[in-house]
Amino acid sequence: MMLKLSEVHTYYGDTYVLRGLSLEVPAGSVVALLGRNGMGKTTTIRSIVGLAPPRSGSISLNGRELTRLKSHQIAKAGIGLVPQGRHIFPSLSVMENLSVAARTGGRERAWSLDGVYEQFPILRERAGLKGNLLSGGEQQMLAIARALMTNPVLMLMDEPSEGLAPLIVRQIGDIILQLKETGISLLVVEQNYPLAQRVADYVYVIAKGQIVHHCSMAELDENEEIKVKYLCAT
Repeated sequence: MMLKLSEVHTYYGDTYVLRGLSLEVPAGSVVALLGRNGMGKTTTIRSIVGLAPPRSGSISLNGRELTRLKSHQIAKAGIGLVPQGRHIFPSLSVMENLSVAARTGGRERAWSLDGVYEQFPILRERAGLKGNLLSGGEQQMLAIARALMTNPVLMLMDEPSEGLAPLIVRQIGDIILQLKETGISLLVVEQNYPLAQRVADYVYVIAKGQIVHHCSMAELDENEEIKVKYLCAT
């Protein structure tokens, strides 16, 4: 199992957010975490990467316990993050945004500038432009490419379709499927049901900080009750 969360309890101060959450991401798969706003999706991501450390429970990557590690140690362990809102460096050029993240992690088939430019040709064309001059879709591609430059074994994507036009969302789906083919495991947090439907092998549904349902994507697609109750997706 590439990523495993077991009975994770996370608080913000006295606010109890994740209430015994458990989920798994098998190696080489795309797993989606779906739910409405405010249900704990982003907190799950923040707990994994050490920005909101759990008070109890276990988070492991390839069997290595992460819960006592700092965020930079978790990143070095092989987790790449594409955060909600992209958070690229607006005053740095595209090339500088990518170069600052470069790390091999001691892994083979390391992503390099040439590698990400091959995956994202538009970024090669925009290499000298500052991040704030890119379109929303280009910024999202830069955020994904920047995460790849850390050479992760597992990639976390938090709302990768947020604020993007349907054509760009389609391109993001293509990118997720292409990354899966390279062997990277992915946990994708989304509200865009059609995107999740297209890319995910397995899905977890979260409500009020708890997993309320999990199944294959194909099974969820047939379960109108769960979609209407927790996702407003039909």
